[in-house]
Amino acid sequence: MAGQHFTVTRLEGVSREQFMQHLYPQRKPLVLEGIDLGPCTSKWTVDYLSQVGGKKEVKIHVAAVAQMDFISKNFVYRTLPFDQLVQRAAEEKHKEFFVSEDEKYYLRSLGEDPRKDVADIRKQFPLLKGDIKFPEFFREEQFFSSVFRISSPGLQLWTHYDVMDNLLIQVTGKKRVVLFSPQDAQYLYLKGTKSEVLNIDNPDLAKYPLFSKARRYECSLEAGDVLFIPALWFHNVISEEFGVGVNIFWKHLPSEFYDKTDTYGNKDPTAASRAAQILDRALKTLAELPEEYRDFYARRMVLHIQDKAYSKNSE
Repeated sequence: MAGQHFTVTRLEGVSREQFMQHLYPQRKPLVLEGIDLGPCTSKWTVDYLSQVGGKKEVKIHVAAVAQMDFISKNFVYRTLPFDQLVQRAAEEKHKEFFVSEDEKYYLRSLGEDPRKDVADIRKQFPLLKGDIKFPEFFREEQFFSSVFRISSPGLQLWTHYDVMDNLLIQVTGKKRVVLFSPQDAQYLYLKGTKSEVLNIDNPDLAKYPLFSKARRYECSLEAGDVLFIPALWFHNVISEEFGVGVNIFWKHLPSEFYDKTDTYGNKDPTAASRAAQILDRALKTLAELPEEYRDFYARRMVLHIQDKAYSKNSE
């Protein structure tokens, strides 16, 4: 691939003050090492999680292939007791399965009522609460959610962005994370918040020719590593082995910017949604013109948007 490749910066022993004053304002991904996360990195084995997590029913993604695609929905939703999920996700082959003996599992924990409640591992899994310490790299009142994630080995999640800042805590196992800048969105073939390009390592450039222009930022996460993912940065995650992680999301913008019905942290800010609706109406109006005029005035609109809305602080 011809696109530029970068390694995400790694820093050890970063203090709250250093992060907040010097690193956070740069709005770049960052791997933090040596953060006190509590005993979870050593305690959360398959046996321990199975025993302490118990038989609480959890909704999971089940896929027959390793590359999960949220656009085509190449997976099914199923429910398992938590202890069975952990045991199955740690296996390569399964004696009991839904789709196939080598199916992949992915848990993204939910609130008690996902329509109203956000995920918080401390509430949904209270017996695990004492094992993990959240890095104090944001104000307590900014906290939005803490999401428990469990993945089968080899599972790859689709490239997407979130509208809130978050910390991905790799508790056990290994992950590879590839990130793309928000300013490269035009190269990612988006449908909503997701990219159509599933195979980011060997993309079909005949179908997605612009993808080669996207700058790629890559890192590997091992137990105890914490990845800061700024809002709007696209990320693609591969679990290189069975692993457990926790995402902590927080509101870095004033609360009124966010959709009050959003329990996942991935709905666009209300002003952005309103702007998209206005644009749709403008495009319908343009469609009333003959093609030559429609093309000309659409180009003028694009130039106007670039002039008035694009950041002058390009990377």
